[in-house]
Amino acid sequence: MSYQLIKNIHLMAISLSICGFVLRGTWMMLGSRLINQRWVKVLPHIIDTVLLSSAVALAIKIHQYPFVHSWLTAKFIALLLYILFGMVALSYGKTKSIRVAAFCASLLAFSYIVMVALTKTPLPVW
Repeated sequence: MSYQLIKNIHLMAISLSICGFVLRGTWMMLGSRLINQRWVKVLPHIIDTVLLSSAVALAIKIHQYPFVHSWLTAKFIALLLYILFGMVALSYGKTKSIRVAAFCASLLAFSYIVMVALTKTPLPVW
């Protein structure tokens, strides 16, 4: 599979994943029952599997790996934070204020991941 095709799949999966996360976060804040639909719980796992698979394929294709290249290490650590904050936001937060704060923190982690991806440096803001 070509680099460009893998990258396009990865970018599409990123778009679908963040749009789905924002939608679920909005439903959480509004107290919507839609967040409990079965497809809302299953579809993100499918999208994120494609996202992770394409990320691994891209890393192999460009011969750059987390814990070897600093920018990918930064993305990997930020991804773990994004996931943890997202879990608190959508599942484990005890109060709505904790969930909203975790949702915002998750979006900040996502923004950092995007900035690192675009600049290929772990300190894109400075």
